[in-house]
Formats: sequence, structure tokens, C-alpha cells
Amino acid sequence: MLMPDIINQINKRLIKKQKTISVAESCTGGLISSLLTQASGSSSYFILGLVTYSNQAKNKILKIPLCLILKKGAVSKEIAVKMARSVRKIAQTDLGLGVTGIAGPTGATPGKSVGTVFIAAASSRATLCRKFVFKGNREQVRKQAALKSLEMLKKFV
Repeated sequence: MLMPDIINQINKRLIKKQKTISVAESCTGGLISSLLTQASGSSSYFILGLVTYSNQAKNKILKIPLCLILKKGAVSKEIAVKMARSVRKIAQTDLGLGVTGIAGPTGATPGKSVGTVFIAAASSRATLCRKFVFKGNREQVRKQAALKSLEMLKKFV
């Protein structure tokens, strides 16, 4: 899955602005980190990529309280925001990206269908979070989530 245009645009912006980024991914399983590191020069801005797939990893690594995960659900705006802010804090980067969702085909819950994804971007000044509901199979949901994450990041940088 190559998206050279958007990756190159993000690469140029991050290098020009001398900004760093870290990523905490769940449903995308490292795909966003992989895409961000395709570009030459990415080592100057990409600091850390974590795949915090389980609730335990979100709790132990990102320090998201289990009670919040259980109350709001691992796939929620609150958890995506915490993921973005926590990875940013852990890595001490200018930007943090957090992505959590249900790639399917299982995992749907009442009110949260397969394809539901929350993407959050955080800086020291602002945090943006959006909810998406993607259609398709597991691979398609993951790719769409990664692409939307990059599109959000591009606007955020």
C-alpha cells in the first residue's frame, strides 16, 4: 500500500517545520507507522510507533486507566484522544497520533459497528478527534483508517 503523494507532503511539512511525531495504533496494527517511515528523511521526525492492540497494552504502556477503557470502550473518542496524548508524552514529540477501531469481521458491539474508527491527533496546543465508519473487509478498513489518519495528520501539521 503506497501513498507517495500524501506521505511526501507530510514528510516535507514535518521536516520544514522541524516537528516530531509518535503514533499509537490499535486496529491499524502498525500500518500508519510503516507508511510514515517509507519516506527518506523520516528518521528526523518519526520518533516512536506503538501497536497497543489490547486493553492491557493501552493500560500498561499508554497509562490509560482500565476503568476508562471499560466505561467508554476501547473504541471511543476518549480512548483515541488518550492514546494520542499519551504517546506524545511518552516519546516527547511535538505531535501524537492515536487510532482505535473495529476492523472486523468480528468485534462489533451495540452502537459500534465493524468499521468504526476513532482517529485523534494531539499537539501541545490542540487535540482533534474524528469518528469514521468505513465499509469493507478487515484489510479495507485498516487501509482506509491509515489513509484518513494521514489526511488528518497532513491538515494538523
